[in-house]
Amino acid sequence: MDDIDRQIVRIMQEDGGISSAALGERVGASAASCWRRIRNLENDGVLGPVVRLVNRDAVGKGLDVVCQVRIKSHERGAREDFEAWVMAREEIMECLSMSGEWDYQLRVVVADVGAYEAFLMRKLLNHAAVASTASHFALKRIKYTTAVPV
Repeated sequence: MDDIDRQIVRIMQEDGGISSAALGERVGASAASCWRRIRNLENDGVLGPVVRLVNRDAVGKGLDVVCQVRIKSHERGAREDFEAWVMAREEIMECLSMSGEWDYQLRVVVADVGAYEAFLMRKLLNHAAVASTASHFALKRIKYTTAVPV
């Protein structure tokens, strides 16, 4: 990646819908050149799909919970089963496999405490692989970004 590619990546992380012409103006290149660079960055796996970020509060999903999970067994099948279950849960926005005391860290987005309690008690804690959990409720979002520093 050269400096123009880095500029394109930074700009596109802020505005994925920017036109090639507008992008060209900002980086000092032609629209056609920007279009080719974007395609190359996509083909190289640098840029993924274009998506729109949703305001969670506007769609009634204002509660953000960090949930740490300890599993009963670290056998491959148990891990794969749990991870497949996580992938199918729409309220789980992010799942990290962790080192240390906890095996996984989930970021769960739901409407309210009642919805989280239902998810936790009826779904997560009923999964055969789950031994225990610890939940931490976000009081306020201080910083949120999807942009990777380039």
